[in-house]
Amino acid sequence: MKFPEDLKYTDDHEWVRVEGNIATIGVTDHAASELGDVVYIDIEMDGVVSKGDTLGTIEAVKTVADLYSPISGTITEVNTGLNDNPEVVNNDAYGEGWIVKIELSDSSELDELMDADSYKASIGH
Repeated sequence: MKFPEDLKYTDDHEWVRVEGNIATIGVTDHAASELGDVVYIDIEMDGVVSKGDTLGTIEAVKTVADLYSPISGTITEVNTGLNDNPEVVNNDAYGEGWIVKIELSDSSELDELMDADSYKASIGH
């Protein structure tokens, strides 16, 4: 299981990579392994989101889980490639398995997210 040091993490097992004022968001390797084989991702939100808003759902063979926005801002892109290949989340959670990109409206919210070591500790690794 990977825990890239350059990312921020949430209690809900999302990761955030910030480049300039754009945050790329996905689910962690840990979440993907807990869910099992991902079969469908449904992003219901578009436009402006607030921290904690439900972005949509991720469906796996075992269960369905909500995806939450770890930050506030405007959704600028959704990874539509996941429509045809949702299993990419299991195979490349931190790369091609990203889910949405959000233009930050309040970068101070990033300070509330965990670093890799804190996230690992929170899941018992």
